[in-house]
Amino acid sequence: MLSPMCQYSAEDGLANEWHRVHLGTRAVGGAGMVMMEATAVEPDGRITPQCHGIWSDDHAERLAPITDFMRSQGAVPGIQLAHAGRKASTSRPWDGNDPLQPDEGGWEVVGPSADPYPHSEGTVPTRKMDRSDIDRVIEQFGAAAERALAAGFEVAEVHAAHGYLLHEFLSPVTNNRDDEYGGSFENRSRLVREVTERVRSVWPDEKPVFVRISASDWLPDRPSWDIEQSVRLAGELDELGADLIDVSGGGIHPDQQIPNTGPGYQVPYAEQIRAETDIAVASVGGITEPKHADALVRNERTDLVALGREMLRNPYWPLQAAHELGEAIDWPPQYRRGQFS
Repeated sequence: MLSPMCQYSAEDGLANEWHRVHLGTRAVGGAGMVMMEATAVEPDGRITPQCHGIWSDDHAERLAPITDFMRSQGAVPGIQLAHAGRKASTSRPWDGNDPLQPDEGGWEVVGPSADPYPHSEGTVPTRKMDRSDIDRVIEQFGAAAERALAAGFEVAEVHAAHGYLLHEFLSPVTNNRDDEYGGSFENRSRLVREVTERVRSVWPDEKPVFVRISASDWLPDRPSWDIEQSVRLAGELDELGADLIDVSGGGIHPDQQIPNTGPGYQVPYAEQIRAETDIAVASVGGITEPKHADALVRNERTDLVALGREMLRNPYWPLQAAHELGEAIDWPPQYRRGQFS
């Protein structure tokens, strides 16, 4: 699977030629599934003003030709539905990745608590969400899923990782509420469960729903989200109709202590969730070699391998991997002159 990789290239959240070529090229390159980048369920849920969105029918109409092309190349089109929460309203990475104030083209951001994300260059004031805000976001995820279905996507992924809104509710690092959405594990995980239920309610039974999580906050020096809670959440999401947990890590706070970044460094989290629950998992994290990816699935350490940076570098990685592994794979007829002999 092409892991969802933000492109920061939309205008008013609308997909354009960049997205068509970016996603289409990975489909041509042999990816079994192409997951579209984090796609905001409302304008204020974007990370940057240039992030992709799906809060109107116009957004869905722009996406339909892209999903049609992906399917024509044998790839399964997926979309990651997201809300950036307190990490919203920043400039693009190549523009500095700095927080944008409302008078600089930014907007009011929201989160489970009023604590802003501690950017290195300041913060954006963050408003604590009330119950009406929470109910609205749940419905926005549901409406986004309906539009994604109309646009031709086969997989919907709920983004509950990397320090964005749903992860912010999960983690005691960012959630200090004292109502039914804060405190205990049950309360902190309530919003993720409700969003997953809402998406599942509009997504056909025969089409998968994924949930991406950060298995650990990588903050051992304070109460935080960890793998034990992730295992528990995965089991509950399984019961609610989720089909796969897309297992990543970190993103909640810049103080995070990443244990290492070697090949497959996040695979053990997915492996533990797979071993202790009945739900399928996807693995990410520095996976670059075909034999490594193949072994992860063959040895039942994971069910799906997701590549991000490696497939940005090489959109034809799957075609080359199949050759290296001695597996037959159909090449687009236009490219067969370049096929390995």
